[in-house]
Amino acid sequence: MRTATTIEASGGADWTEPADFVVEAEKLGLDICWVAEAWGSDAPSALGYYAALTDRMLLGSGVMQLGTRTPAAVAQTAITLSNLSAGRFVLGLGASGPQVMEGLHGVPFARPLRRMRETVEIVRRLLEGGRLSYSGAEFTVPLPGGDAVPMRLSMRAEHRIPLYLAALSPAMLRLTGEVGDGWLGTSFVPEGAAGAYFAHLDEGLASGGRTRGDLDVCQGAEVAFAADEEALGAMTARRRKELAFSLGGMGSASTNFYNNAYSRQGWAEVAAEVRERWQAGDRDGATALVTDDMVLGTTLIGTEAMVRERLRVWRAAGVDTVRLYPAGDTLEARLATLGRAIELVREVDGGS
Repeated sequence: MRTATTIEASGGADWTEPADFVVEAEKLGLDICWVAEAWGSDAPSALGYYAALTDRMLLGSGVMQLGTRTPAAVAQTAITLSNLSAGRFVLGLGASGPQVMEGLHGVPFARPLRRMRETVEIVRRLLEGGRLSYSGAEFTVPLPGGDAVPMRLSMRAEHRIPLYLAALSPAMLRLTGEVGDGWLGTSFVPEGAAGAYFAHLDEGLASGGRTRGDLDVCQGAEVAFAADEEALGAMTARRRKELAFSLGGMGSASTNFYNNAYSRQGWAEVAAEVRERWQAGDRDGATALVTDDMVLGTTLIGTEAMVRERLRVWRAAGVDTVRLYPAGDTLEARLATLGRAIELVREVDGGS
């Protein structure tokens, strides 16, 4: 398995901390660093800066959100970052959710699947270097009714740009299997992934005439090491509220992809009740419903022996790239956790 992480450029004590993390992560042997947008800093600006600070590691947008840029702007950004980094850029796209799209950007969230398909088609046409003439349900280029004629970008992609889709819903997973070079996933329980995720990915792969080998499965989770069972108990207890927020507070009142993903992996009743209590303002009650099994099932938290074994389970389930979110209160602690996790991935790949 390859190793990756995801950061937010604005996520440190100051702006230098994430940059220092990226530089040191490359020295530890990390393969890919994804930069998130969400409702914080934008990804491309930070990626251009990190490209100047690194030499080997791949850098990805994890993710650029549909609706915040036109498909042509996405293609321009991707080519620019790829050429600047000598081919180390990976384009990650995601639909985000109604709260961010409509509540922050003022862009309708409706029809995300169709918008994603058409965006991918337009971006790929522009990456290939041809003139763009496109007529879809969501995008028509050139805009009809005027004097504009089809255009091509004045720059060319000097390197291949892999395209990953962030997907949780069955329909978006099928599209990922059909057209994506990789899948950026989360809320992953390997024991329940076959039905919740891979069945839909495989359906899309089949419709696109492709196989599992054509898709990089990039799956993420927090990694943290506990000295013993007592420390592990305290660690999982602190993380219950974070999971309760994902199940109850993410998305909007009617749309929560994280809750749906947990529901498809065996926790439908609990996930529904957590959401109901969270939406009603009962944060403590929602948190109390989250079990240790739910925390441990979707993370890489435990003793070193436990984490090593979970990595084996992840690999056997079909994960190609493990995206590590290292725990720690300081930069040094996070890097120490990341370094040990990378070593464990190598041990697992080596068969030990």
